[in-house]
Amino acid sequence: MARSSGGGGWLKCPSCEEFLYERRLQRNLRVCTSCGHHFRISVAERLGQLLDEGSWEELSKGIRSVDVLSFTDSKPYTERLEASRSKTGRDDAAAYGVGRIDDHPLVVAIMDFAFMGGSMGAAVGEVVTRAAEHALETGLPLLLITASGGARMQEGAISLMQMAKTSAALARLDDAGGLCICLLTDPTYGGVTASYAMLGDILIAEPSAMVGFAGPRVIEQTIRQALPDGFQTSEFLADHGMLDLVTTRENLRREIAKLLGHVAAEPPAAMDPGPGSPAITDPARLPTRPAWETVQAARNQDRPTTLEYAGFLLEDFTELLGDRLFAQNESVVGGPGLLDGLPVVLIGHQKGHSTSELVRRNFGMPDPEGYRKALRLMSYAAKLHMPIITLVDTPGAFPGLEAEERGQAVAIARNILEMSRLPVPIVVVVTGEGGSGGALALGVGDRVMMLQNAYYSVISPEGCSAILWNNAADAPKAAEALRLDAPSLLQLKVMDAVVPEPGEGAHTDPATTAENLKHALVTSLEELRAMPTEALLAARYDRFRMFGTDRQPMIGA
Repeated sequence: MARSSGGGGWLKCPSCEEFLYERRLQRNLRVCTSCGHHFRISVAERLGQLLDEGSWEELSKGIRSVDVLSFTDSKPYTERLEASRSKTGRDDAAAYGVGRIDDHPLVVAIMDFAFMGGSMGAAVGEVVTRAAEHALETGLPLLLITASGGARMQEGAISLMQMAKTSAALARLDDAGGLCICLLTDPTYGGVTASYAMLGDILIAEPSAMVGFAGPRVIEQTIRQALPDGFQTSEFLADHGMLDLVTTRENLRREIAKLLGHVAAEPPAAMDPGPGSPAITDPARLPTRPAWETVQAARNQDRPTTLEYAGFLLEDFTELLGDRLFAQNESVVGGPGLLDGLPVVLIGHQKGHSTSELVRRNFGMPDPEGYRKALRLMSYAAKLHMPIITLVDTPGAFPGLEAEERGQAVAIARNILEMSRLPVPIVVVVTGEGGSGGALALGVGDRVMMLQNAYYSVISPEGCSAILWNNAADAPKAAEALRLDAPSLLQLKVMDAVVPEPGEGAHTDPATTAENLKHALVTSLEELRAMPTEALLAARYDRFRMFGTDRQPMIGA
């Protein structure tokens, strides 16, 4: 907690210990101007910062906990309740209502840590449940803002039951396709974290917010070990795949507004493919080059990455993090945005240009967490009826010990299976390397295309030559035999179309390449989004069912 300097209007930052002028701190949204420490703020301050002025309408008046156990510790529970009501002016530790963010209407439930540490009793559970039910009834998005020390012990098992009650309410909202965003503020612990706080479609936290199930002291006393620096901070959770976004207080409103805007956007009646060159569907129109040259071009370190294409193609793109299971993987990126006004989710392998970035991104080779993140984002897209775009650029899935231990094959198999049946249009584009199952884990779609200088193969040329020629130096020969280039794959109907590259390749003119890519994406999505879901899924099944039958074209036939 911040401590007053005793100088009237000055506070001492608990993080950097600088003295801060309170009015300046207030103007800075109660964020330390020296170190960026985010002070805890009141319900009124939080709502004032996030919501459009004058839009808040509370619906939870009169929802109050009662002393069902006749509980007394050092004082009766009833006295504690009255003291907190007098201190905060609130009925209990949570409230809900409706409001607007950037003119987007939504339901908001917010917790008050000043009321008995934001502990969850029956009233808090009732507030969150009614908020979810109101979102379900009205079709509005739900924003849950958490701040809690955990369960309210004075209500015993009744408090425990709120975890099940609130989770069931969110399950109904989820089944109906309703959007739920959770904003985790400092601190969020215990039964709140282990129920509704972590069940949102999108999980956001402020920097250095403390979030966990068991508190640090309990953990240290249990395991008899010192905890690492930064343990249970929002950054720690993001690194371990548990959060979508960690963002400063000044950016919260803007980031939430973007997410709401994706859902609220009316799909355009018609999309404009822009000035780009149309994709090529006739193999005879494609220039030929030695397959090994194609492989080298696809591996060019200067080729545009998925995040760069996102910047060219999408408005209001928001990168979302984590697989919600183990880790944040840097080799796969993705999130929602607007493609010529159409809400979509873009997912792709991510490499880099510098050596340091390539190492950080593991050269675009995902481990299981990368594919599980991709699948989570695809499921998000399907729930909210957003088409999916995947950009493939990987030598393959990471062949490491840890990847095998954590189920690399399971993750890839699950992605392939789920992509075959997701009820929204899926467009796949191989933008660089398309290596084996690691590529196919993002490669099952209604339209599958590739850039002119990309390649797509069951194995790398080096791997193939080492196995079949007993000599890795025969990689050029293997590349030719594998027929991994655009003309061959278009002839085999592995590809539906080829996106032309300008000049000497995408790396020489990323902007024009992105224009061509947009033309191909928009043209494909215009066709696909006009199809009924049943027909879309049947055609997707038939597209892959063809391979290995007498309908399969052959090279030279």
